[in-house]
Amino acid sequence: MLNTLAELLSRFYYPGLVVVTSYFFLLSLANHYEMWRFTMGPELLDGPMVSVLVPARNEEKNIERCINSLRNQHYRNYEILALDDNSTDHTYEILKRIEKAEKKLLVIKGESLPEGWYGKPFALHQLSQKAKGGILLFTDADTVHNPTSISWAVTNMEGLKADLISGYIGQIFLSFGEILTVPLMFMLTAFFIPLFLNRFTKSSLFSSAIGQFIAIRTTVFKEIGGCEHFKQKTSEDIYMARFAKRQGFSTRFLNISEHVKCRMYTGYRAAIEGIGKNVFDFLGKNTLVLFLAAVAVFFFLFFPFLLLFFCIAKGSPWTLQIIIVNILYTLTWIFMFLGQRLNWWYAFLWPLMYLNLLYMAAWSWFRTVSGRGFLWKDRVVS
Repeated sequence: MLNTLAELLSRFYYPGLVVVTSYFFLLSLANHYEMWRFTMGPELLDGPMVSVLVPARNEEKNIERCINSLRNQHYRNYEILALDDNSTDHTYEILKRIEKAEKKLLVIKGESLPEGWYGKPFALHQLSQKAKGGILLFTDADTVHNPTSISWAVTNMEGLKADLISGYIGQIFLSFGEILTVPLMFMLTAFFIPLFLNRFTKSSLFSSAIGQFIAIRTTVFKEIGGCEHFKQKTSEDIYMARFAKRQGFSTRFLNISEHVKCRMYTGYRAAIEGIGKNVFDFLGKNTLVLFLAAVAVFFFLFFPFLLLFFCIAKGSPWTLQIIIVNILYTLTWIFMFLGQRLNWWYAFLWPLMYLNLLYMAAWSWFRTVSGRGFLWKDRVVS
């Protein structure tokens, strides 16, 4: 039995692992180049009106910093709409105080959440109904914008003839748990989505977005039906981009790290709940797909790290190949972190990140199928 297993590993698994790892490494480099090549600098200071839309629920610790960063933009033609989504803290009072001093700011008191909607999609829906701009810029209440962020959005939309743009903003980590969890979002472009295919094909599989910063033309947003098609999605950002792409519109995923920053979560548990709630939803809440994805993550992403020690201890003839596999994975993450202007040494934590991903996948599946849902911003979403 052991001999048969060893033969299968030698004939199929080890060679396949080298091929897969090499592909991931080359894909991450290609995507890094893609984002660098097509990301334009913030050049336009005037143009179509931009409506910056900020949903806020229980954001009293972040909202003033966010709004103040949006008040001082180089781009001239814009408005700021902030919606208090039935907060139980002082978010609304803070917004109303800022509104008195800022003519560009309109504060909206959110309606009660109706049946059939999740909180954030409904907040985005309400904001879009009040917006006057030709471009809608959705951004989260915990983001901090450089004065260039709106100019950057307009420049890239106009210069690339894009209907929707999004990408990675600059992430801030202040705890070990955040380092193990938040960078998992980078796997979208490190391992899964060949961004260059998004330019050449009509398939929505190669389109993505991050809800911290999405700019979309108002006409396009209305043509795809607004938030109606993803009103019950926790990963509404990705579904927005994919639905726009499916309708024939141009989407781009770029690097925004110089222009917008964010500390997404305050600690490990908050990060698990914030990102974990999207894992099963991202896979269409399909148990079989999640299971197959988890098996693939274990055997092709995490298991090579364990094999390294086994092969060295046993003097396996595949030791050199397994060393190369581990080096390639480490380099993949090094280039990813450097591309996001983060500490390169975070890359050496990749085995723990994959274990954490498997835990989040199991947690996300259990919370969904058990009917317990996810408690987010004092609301339960299923």
